[in-house]
Amino acid sequence: MILLTGCAGFIGARVAEMLLEKGEMVIGVDDLNNYYDVQLKKWRLGNLKRFSGFKFFKADISDLNQMRKIFKKTGIKSVINLAARAGVRASIENPWIYFEVNVTGNLNLLELSRQSGIKKYVLASTSSVYAGAGMPFRETANPGNPLSPYAASKRAAEITCYTCHHLYGLDITVLRYFTVYGPAGRPDMSPFRFIRLIDEGKPIQVYGDGNQKRDFTYVDDIALGTIKALKPAGYEIINLGNSKPFRLNEFIRMIEAMLGKRAKIKRYPFHSADIKATWADIGKAKNILDWQPQIDLKTGLKRTVDWYKENRHWLKTIKM
Repeated sequence: MILLTGCAGFIGARVAEMLLEKGEMVIGVDDLNNYYDVQLKKWRLGNLKRFSGFKFFKADISDLNQMRKIFKKTGIKSVINLAARAGVRASIENPWIYFEVNVTGNLNLLELSRQSGIKKYVLASTSSVYAGAGMPFRETANPGNPLSPYAASKRAAEITCYTCHHLYGLDITVLRYFTVYGPAGRPDMSPFRFIRLIDEGKPIQVYGDGNQKRDFTYVDDIALGTIKALKPAGYEIINLGNSKPFRLNEFIRMIEAMLGKRAKIKRYPFHSADIKATWADIGKAKNILDWQPQIDLKTGLKRTVDWYKENRHWLKTIKM
């Protein structure tokens, strides 16, 4: 029995689906908050409810009493914590909610795992913690210069995980994700926004000159790596990334070619909370998890555009 928080989220839903397809029993938790359009979360959740091995609880991980009741009701063997407030720029507007969920919520789950005798805990973290580090980003780099409350909250969650491992021996793997994209992605992120806006002939926002690089990683690869991280490892921080960064301008040109339409671009100054490039060193993922990405950017983006076209009739109502 696996407790999966953030199960209606972009990555969480794909992790849950893969686990359920393997015959695993999944307890899904999500608060279905309105950070972005709930329609998309409910669509993902509907796909999961067709599996008999899936049980859903609407709950907030920062509410200790709610989570304690869920732990008592179910025979949980391991925890995958993908519940988080995400978004670099939004975290500047309301840093409190980011620390409440990403730090306190994570602490609640760690404490309940310890009290329940759960042996394995997986935490989703982010490449945003690497600001200022040399590339490619290695797990040994000093992540001491977070540029946003989001990055700071995720780093605080990582440190809390280490403390819990050190004091109580909980087996914990922290995964640092790199720019995840794919079907049913978040509408506040550039892949979803760019595809829809270019298709509709509306302007897209680009911060800076578009030469910033991102290590775009397909959601299925991320989900598979997350599941592989359930193996015993002691305490490890592991990058999951495609390890092949692309310029944002190249990414836009690919979308244009797949849609057969030109992008209208509005440029803005580069945001101080953003980092100029991300690039994952995935040596540890290969060695410890026997994982490496299988889907190149062109293939993954084609799948994403095709999904958008198939669902365009209702995606046009999603608020961005």
